[in-house]
Amino acid sequence: MPNSNAKFRRGGREAGRQELVSRSLQSAQHCLEEQDFGTAYAHYLLVLNLAPELKASVKETFQFTLFKWAEELDSLARIQDLFNCYEQALELYPNDEVICNSMGEHLFRMGFRDEAAGYFHKAVKLNPDFADAKENFYRVANWLVERWHFIMLNDAKRNLTYLKAIESAVSSGCKSVLDIGTGTGILSMFAKKAGASCVYACELSKTMYELARDVVAANNMEREIKLLHLKSLDIEIPKHIPERVSLIVTETVDAGLFGEGIVESLIHAWEHLLLQPK
Repeated sequence: MPNSNAKFRRGGREAGRQELVSRSLQSAQHCLEEQDFGTAYAHYLLVLNLAPELKASVKETFQFTLFKWAEELDSLARIQDLFNCYEQALELYPNDEVICNSMGEHLFRMGFRDEAAGYFHKAVKLNPDFADAKENFYRVANWLVERWHFIMLNDAKRNLTYLKAIESAVSSGCKSVLDIGTGTGILSMFAKKAGASCVYACELSKTMYELARDVVAANNMEREIKLLHLKSLDIEIPKHIPERVSLIVTETVDAGLFGEGIVESLIHAWEHLLLQPK
């Protein structure tokens, strides 16, 4: 008899859940017809939390509702509410390239270009054929990557000089290397190819960090170079790297030497991250 009562209660709860889901779906549809996107969005959140098995079937309508509600929130300058909605949506659909791309577009319009690039990049990784996301990523990358960076990367003489200097340092005993402001990761790869046993690289820009990950992976070194999305001043031992390194390399020294804060970074690295001579 107790088992029968338990089954009856479970059956009653399931029937109640299904009824609530059905009513919420009807209410969401009615709100959409009335262009009450905020209330429709709330109903869809309830439905998807109660019935995750419906994610696939309501996905497109949910996206439409989210985007319309986000437009209203944007026009009302309710920025935090807008971001909260996208965070909720990405919890439900963490691998949805369309939602990632839309989040990036809002961030870009608000001036958060580095953060926007991260969402565009994720959208492209999820769907390499997603033309809108690719266009958005390249557009924001042009804002974030200084023109002199391309010139430096194509300066064969400069790169060869760095390569020879790193090879010389590693061959003389510097086996652990930290690359500050790694950019595309070129100096880290030089160090690894030169024979360094441990290579760490830090990059503050989210866009450049993601780019470095792609470049390092394309060269089959993702397991040999540890990339850190950090400012060098924030690196801690042993939290981020296990011990002090024997060589620090950087390519952030250009005409903007003082503007980039590289002097402060190098002093910090020398004092806290580099092995001191005995």
